[in-house]
Amino acid sequence: MTKAAELAKMGEVLTNSQIGGRRNLIINGAMQVAQRGTSSAIGGGQAYHSVDRFIAQAFGADNFSGTLEQSTTVPSGQGFSNSLKYNIATAESAIDANELFDIRYKIEAQDLQQLANGTSSAKKITLSFWVRSHVTGTYSISINKLTNTTRLYPVLYTITSADTWEKKEIVIPGDTSGGGIDNSNEAGFQIVWGLSVSSTFNDGTGTNNQWQDYSNGAAFKGHTANAVGTQGAFYITGLQMEVGSQATPFEHRSFGEELLLCQRYLQRFEGVEGQGSNTDGTRFISANWDRTSHFVGHIFSPEMRSAPTIGFSSADDFYVYAAGSANIVSGVTLTGSGRTGAEFVFTTSATGTVGDAGFVRIYDHTNGFIEFRAEL
Repeated sequence: MTKAAELAKMGEVLTNSQIGGRRNLIINGAMQVAQRGTSSAIGGGQAYHSVDRFIAQAFGADNFSGTLEQSTTVPSGQGFSNSLKYNIATAESAIDANELFDIRYKIEAQDLQQLANGTSSAKKITLSFWVRSHVTGTYSISINKLTNTTRLYPVLYTITSADTWEKKEIVIPGDTSGGGIDNSNEAGFQIVWGLSVSSTFNDGTGTNNQWQDYSNGAAFKGHTANAVGTQGAFYITGLQMEVGSQATPFEHRSFGEELLLCQRYLQRFEGVEGQGSNTDGTRFISANWDRTSHFVGHIFSPEMRSAPTIGFSSADDFYVYAAGSANIVSGVTLTGSGRTGAEFVFTTSATGTVGDAGFVRIYDHTNGFIEFRAEL
């Protein structure tokens, strides 16, 4: 690069305010937070597994089995401690017409307003990440705008060396069409890394490196690599998306910051590792409503993206301690929720007196959990 070009690029960086402040639009791009645990089996449909904010899919799989994992395999000297690992334990024998294997990340719409999407002033964005795969070849990324007219930007990149970390930088022009991105708490953007792609999602239509109205056939145009066709693993870390056409150094944030950002979408409570069941820490304070229904009111910190749903391991992983006795739980029911708090009920056999206070413990301190989900 000539000196003049270098100075021009530095000027662009300054113009786009990329040197200071929050630049990365991605939460948990260093894969530090994994509230659900370090490994989870990948099912057939889209679902969040393991590392917070990341979705894995094995759509239409026949033979495949695998896990999404928080891994300690990382590129050397880059300051990362973790990566996201899509592990292929059992290979898919053939990629049939309806199959799609991928990793997805969604961005909340109101966090994307600075892009001026859908206007004549739409901003360029740069996507950068580290990637490693056991299979070399041409891979695709499908970038989708999800509000108003659904839009698509398909782009290709190449993995040249097997089982070797490579950094990729992709500049994406601003999209001046499609009605823009709503200022809401719904999903505004989706980034999809194709691992193995069938003809349904790569039928030769569409145009690479160009915004266009979404169609399934164009979503992964030009993808040829078959990562799930053999045992092995696909890794990614250091994911950053920022305004402008220059990839800047990865914005490392503290674990505490990333955890707080992730808890807008998921808040999970587990048993206390290293403690016996009878000494596990109290998780909730309850009130005995009718001797069998123990009500809990819980305030979310931080506030969640939307009114969450509830998930838990098994009702009998919980005990309510009240009126001098320990009562195994037979049911957990969410009776009301909002962004700032929720009310739920632990059901037990009849015990104590109406109005008694109690406390709830996760008796199975190894596998027991209760979580609140407001994922995109």
